[in-house]
Amino acid sequence: MKSRFFSFAGWMLAAALSVLLTGCGYNDFQRLDEQTKSAWSEVLNQYQRRADLVPNIVATVKGEAAFEQDTLTKVVEARAKATSIQVTPETLNDPVAFNKFQAAQGELGSALSRLMVVSERYPELKANQGFRDLRVQLEGTENRITVARNRYIQAVQEYNVLTRSFPSNLTAMVFSYNVKPNFNVQNEAQISTPPVVDFKK
Repeated sequence: MKSRFFSFAGWMLAAALSVLLTGCGYNDFQRLDEQTKSAWSEVLNQYQRRADLVPNIVATVKGEAAFEQDTLTKVVEARAKATSIQVTPETLNDPVAFNKFQAAQGELGSALSRLMVVSERYPELKANQGFRDLRVQLEGTENRITVARNRYIQAVQEYNVLTRSFPSNLTAMVFSYNVKPNFNVQNEAQISTPPVVDFKK
């Protein structure tokens, strides 16, 4: 009789815990955490695609004898730095590591943008079909990076809202679900300053 009572009590306790965890957002935390990891994987996938393009771009540009060596060097160094940072699942929960990774990717993006601007001065390079194809691939990859980052931003926003909202914030405290870092604008001060327009020039 006692064993039947304890068995019934065990089932009731499990059912009560299940309802409690569902009602307090536990399952939502699991779903949104997986959603952010999936979105982050796509961001990494697109960053890797960009990094893989760099050696081909550099090799093609090197064929232009007079091309600025300093610009090429900065691209190669930025790629080396961006690919040297170890990204682990913990990166998503570590604002310092996340910002370090983001800064390195920002440097690579800036170096590649500078390379594309400088390449405009070289008619033979612009006429090179291989370079044109690589440029199109790079532009497409940058667009994919933007889309992937936007999806990640939305996924993290949903997760963070759940983490900070009542009563799910109590579940977050109990299970140590912390707010996740998100992408931010690297040159926030610069872009918040309105551009100076001088019509006299």
